[in-house]
Amino acid sequence: MNAPVSMPHVMPTYGRLPIALSHGEGCRVWDTDGREYLDGLAGIAVNTLGHKHPKLVPALQDQISKLIHSCNYYQVPLQEELARMLVERSGLTNAFFCNSGLEANEAALKIARKYGHDKGIARPEVVVYEKAFHGRSIATLSATGNVKVQQGFEPLVEGFVRVPLNDMAALEDVAQTHPNVVAVFLEVIQGEGGINAARNEYLQAVRKLCDEHGWLLMLDEVQCGMGRTGKWFAHQWAGIQPDVMPLAKGLGSGVPVGAVVCGPKAASVLQAGNHGSTFGGNPLAMRAGVETIKIMEEEGLLANAERMGQHLKAALQRELGPLKGFVEIRGQGLMLGIELDRPCGVLLTRALEAGLLLSVTADRVIRLLPPLIISVAEADQIVAILVPLVRQFLNEPVPA
Repeated sequence: MNAPVSMPHVMPTYGRLPIALSHGEGCRVWDTDGREYLDGLAGIAVNTLGHKHPKLVPALQDQISKLIHSCNYYQVPLQEELARMLVERSGLTNAFFCNSGLEANEAALKIARKYGHDKGIARPEVVVYEKAFHGRSIATLSATGNVKVQQGFEPLVEGFVRVPLNDMAALEDVAQTHPNVVAVFLEVIQGEGGINAARNEYLQAVRKLCDEHGWLLMLDEVQCGMGRTGKWFAHQWAGIQPDVMPLAKGLGSGVPVGAVVCGPKAASVLQAGNHGSTFGGNPLAMRAGVETIKIMEEEGLLANAERMGQHLKAALQRELGPLKGFVEIRGQGLMLGIELDRPCGVLLTRALEAGLLLSVTADRVIRLLPPLIISVAEADQIVAILVPLVRQFLNEPVPA
């Protein structure tokens, strides 16, 4: 294991592991000492196509040789192309482009507030969820259901009503007691919150309630979208459509890009001057999004995500299910969380030492988000590395 690299001029905002990655290919990466790792994290669901994809790299090189940035004073044809592709695959109508999931979620919240004001509601409220994570800006951390993220940044932005996930009675109570609600905002699968999925029947009921009350249904697909669950967007498993859908992470296969895709109720809420982004929708990011979608379809990556997710989940359940201290494995496709009965952050370093990149979230959940190109052999290797580590960890005395 490498010695920690001193970074005296970088703000200490991350608890970094003691390696630096230098390059990658497929589902594998190498550090600056030449050590190889199997990538079970994909840059936190970002590297959809893995690393050094033979179709993506030349496409981005071609775009860099033509035009990297164009400000939004001018038409950007690649914006229209990517917007069309997202609209066709979602059934929605219009898209706005930004640079990250946080920015996409911030735009969604602005849409909700403007929607409320347009209806004559002076202090609109948005329903948000326990254990949610929507970003770290002042507004999105206020919408987030994690006190640790919020501490030290008070006063929080007002206008949020929080409920538990999958509790329809709680949401119906809000409908009766909060006349200023204009939108419901939730992750279809909570990522940072521990891979907690909204049940299909819950999503269907929320869609119905939003229609009854004239609310916007805003589904955060930043982490669970772009094919990760085996469909383009995770809510499609429930057979519904949102009014507002923030996207990011896997949309550009590593190039920063975010989007807000809207349906008819929300698509015209923001007008010229209401919102914008200097870098949002730049030609390089748009080309990355266009090529990512093309390659995903050419290589059948939605089907692969579903198939490999089922394979991984079954293998991990078979190996870990009998162990005392194993709680459950959750998620869909290649967005999986293994919950243990105790904090397991130490497995982050142990997996690294064993040659596997993964994440631990919500203290007790091992999170796997491998590239959508992963093969059966690579999925089996994840199991072969991870299972002994978990077994050893669960056999250790529980800290007092």
